[in-house]
Amino acid sequence: MRTASILDRVAGLGSDKWRVHFRARQMRAQGEPVILLTIGEPDQPTPTELITATHRALLAGRTGYSNGRGEAPVLQALAAKYSARSGRAVGADQFIWVPGTQSALYLLLTALVEAGDEVLVADPCYATYHGLVRATGAVTVPVALRAARGFRLDAADLERAVTPATRLIFLNSPHNPTGAVLSRDDICAIGAVAKAHDLWILSDEVYESLVFSGPGAARFASPFDEPDLASRTVVASSLSKSHAAPGFRAGWCAGPAAFITRLLPLAESMLFGAQPFIADMATEALSREFAITALMRDAYARRAALVADLLGTVPGLRVHAPQAGMFVMLSVDGLGLDGETFADALLTQQLVAVMPGIAFGAAAAGMVRISLTVPDAALVEGCARLAVLAQQLAR
Repeated sequence: MRTASILDRVAGLGSDKWRVHFRARQMRAQGEPVILLTIGEPDQPTPTELITATHRALLAGRTGYSNGRGEAPVLQALAAKYSARSGRAVGADQFIWVPGTQSALYLLLTALVEAGDEVLVADPCYATYHGLVRATGAVTVPVALRAARGFRLDAADLERAVTPATRLIFLNSPHNPTGAVLSRDDICAIGAVAKAHDLWILSDEVYESLVFSGPGAARFASPFDEPDLASRTVVASSLSKSHAAPGFRAGWCAGPAAFITRLLPLAESMLFGAQPFIADMATEALSREFAITALMRDAYARRAALVADLLGTVPGLRVHAPQAGMFVMLSVDGLGLDGETFADALLTQQLVAVMPGIAFGAAAAGMVRISLTVPDAALVEGCARLAVLAQQLAR
């Protein structure tokens, strides 16, 4: 029987990219001592206060239907967060509550692009972006990130990639997989390209709270916070990374009030509301600072430095230090092979799983991504095993 063309457009753009991860999970289930350095799932437990808030909401009977936009308290908490961040009044009518960042991205892209449109996307980028764009019928136009620039997207490169079919610039800062953070100057330069060609900006900001601190550290910047860019910017984010709560699927869309109002019927067609008891937990999460956020941020920064110390002098390897997030990119092409071949060999021979760079784009084909979301001891052992393979291949 006939199926819709969307299934052909997204074929091979889903879980196939996590092939090494799933193979490693299967090996572990069979009893092999595999070290998983693949996905970005926080190794810290969800804060007890948020578990308690969820439990309290469940006991209070907050298990009925919600509305399509979201529960009023969580929308007000988001308005307060973004008003404080941007320094201007941001209203509750500028948000829609959805189950996680992935839902937010799908909703926003469906609303902004369609068949024949082009979306400028950094290369490398998070592994689902190409599938998200292709699902709409639009196509991605990769814009290569350069190590010499710290993997920060260059406005001049974007400008060269614009065509009459370009409709949207897809940003992710802090960036997955590289950990790069766009500066305010970067954002303004990218915004100038968007204004010159009347483009939307979609900003995935899920790692906002995980920018490393210290001397010379980067600072988070968003086009949504720039008054002259806010009218053409939409944001997707969630609590998954900031509060170690990925399983709660607690996320949101932000944008101009008029656009969000037009977006609501589409959101209602997709989901028609999320769980009120999770919205109550999220209201608690957004109401104040939680120690877990700084704890994770400091742990990831420490572990990134640990990876650099352990692998930085191994012949054939090059560590790319992140500014934020929970990953380190490692170039392995100095060993004479691509990242996918190296990842397969590492799992087979050393029982360590990392993500092949090609899962994130052609520009990362010579790299692998190492997750920092494991205890220090496991990370040290994983790096030691990786170094053994690299030394064998370098002979």
